[in-house]
Amino acid sequence: MKAHEIVKTYVNPLFTRNYWQMVGDYVGIGKHKKTEKIEDQNSLATFLNTRASHVAQTSLYGYLRTRAGTRFPEMFENPDILTSINIAKWHIWLACLSDLTIFTGHHLHQSGEIDESALEELMNTALQQVLDETGTPEEAGADFAPATEKVIQRIATCDWKLEHDDDTVFSQSPEALFYWAPIADELKELDESIVKNSIRYRWIEIRRSLRKLLDCKTLVETLRAAEL
Repeated sequence: MKAHEIVKTYVNPLFTRNYWQMVGDYVGIGKHKKTEKIEDQNSLATFLNTRASHVAQTSLYGYLRTRAGTRFPEMFENPDILTSINIAKWHIWLACLSDLTIFTGHHLHQSGEIDESALEELMNTALQQVLDETGTPEEAGADFAPATEKVIQRIATCDWKLEHDDDTVFSQSPEALFYWAPIADELKELDESIVKNSIRYRWIEIRRSLRKLLDCKTLVETLRAAEL
């Protein structure tokens, strides 16, 4: 029996909660251990990594919890399901990292504090720092490495002037959540709009946090000082 078929046996057949009830289930954004100002490349990389992880895991587990109901804990006792969950977790994280990197780079560009060449170098280097620190987890599956290369290419070829300071930047993460979540396809079809909107909703708080923590002027001054 395939993993997504196994998951089907754990889920409730009826999915009757309305949209706003679903959003309420999904929100649950917890407090981050660190709320450091983003003033250098290291703090930037930390922000990208921790917030991408937070959105990826809470979105995925929120969806699975809603579908599985009271049997949600049992899913983690089944090795086949756990394998699928881990693969999904890493791919959704990668998509979240990609979207958040694009949004952050655009916000920096809009600040006027950094020229385009320095911005390109910073965002590519910060992304690579996160990827190097993470490595290639064994539990992420065979498709993780090629997916990583696509993210690197996306950031490397980004035209920061064409991006927008809104949720349209977050295009990869909703698709990844819907695609990778180990739920039977016939059930996913009922959930698509709610699932994709759930992760878009989570990004609202992250965007606010970025605007609050990102000190564009100090970040650029730190980068320039490092070059001396």
